[in-house]
Amino acid sequence: MTQVFQNGIRKVLRNPKYRLFAIIAGLFYLVSPLDILPDIIPIFGWIDDGLIASFVVAEASQILVEEIKKRKQVTPTESNSSQTSATIDVKAITIS
Repeated sequence: MTQVFQNGIRKVLRNPKYRLFAIIAGLFYLVSPLDILPDIIPIFGWIDDGLIASFVVAEASQILVEEIKKRKQVTPTESNSSQTSATIDVKAITIS
């Protein structure tokens, strides 16, 4: 049962549109007074909030890392124009 749930979440999070929706839904869950496990139960009430908070932070940081990688990528035409392509031909002579 949990494996099916986890696979469903993975499929949803691979789509960028749903990833942002999942982060917003997670933030809404953290702010809302309704919980799966109420916070009145000392330790177990905080576990679901902690899991959702770690999910939100992990997904938001993953999106940030992907955006940074996209910005650092240089297209091949830009890399060729910025470098000088000079070739030096050297003829070796042997002295006997």
